[in-house]
Amino acid sequence: MLFSLAYKSVLCRSGFSSAANSVGVFTGFLFQYYQMLIGIVIFTSMGRIVAIDFGLKRTGLAITDEMNIIASPLTTVESKDLMTFLKELTRKNSIDTFVLGEPKRLNNEDTHITENVRMLKTALEKEFPTMKVVMIDERFTSKMAFQSMIDSGMKKKQRQEKGTVDMISAAIILQSYLG
Repeated sequence: MLFSLAYKSVLCRSGFSSAANSVGVFTGFLFQYYQMLIGIVIFTSMGRIVAIDFGLKRTGLAITDEMNIIASPLTTVESKDLMTFLKELTRKNSIDTFVLGEPKRLNNEDTHITENVRMLKTALEKEFPTMKVVMIDERFTSKMAFQSMIDSGMKKKQRQEKGTVDMISAAIILQSYLG
């Protein structure tokens, strides 16, 4: 039905009434129609990206939409339960990439937790061998997350929930990765 209406629309707008001209217009339309279908197939096969703001106690997570355009805070989980949560998340969603925030000091030296994040990267690569695991600089994400909570008008009591800062930090890491 959609195909038929679109075909009629193309013919009417083209101003062609003869059969020969209609065939040429129809062939061009079919080519564009199939390009659109191929684009839809490619588009729908895109997996989501998950950002991880790892901490020794809590880990903030963020995820993209299906088009990998928007980064949204997902949740905060206890770090000891992270792998179980990620296995369940990947089972329910099409995930292509994990983005890990890499903690660094201002002088680019490692922090006390950087080695733990590297071990997490190795564990993710082993547990999810078909997925890409990327590390990006996470300097200032917690401060940026806290400031965004203030700017958005979040009440002081809500801002004191550390899990909220971790989720928003993960979203900032993910948005940074997306560009």
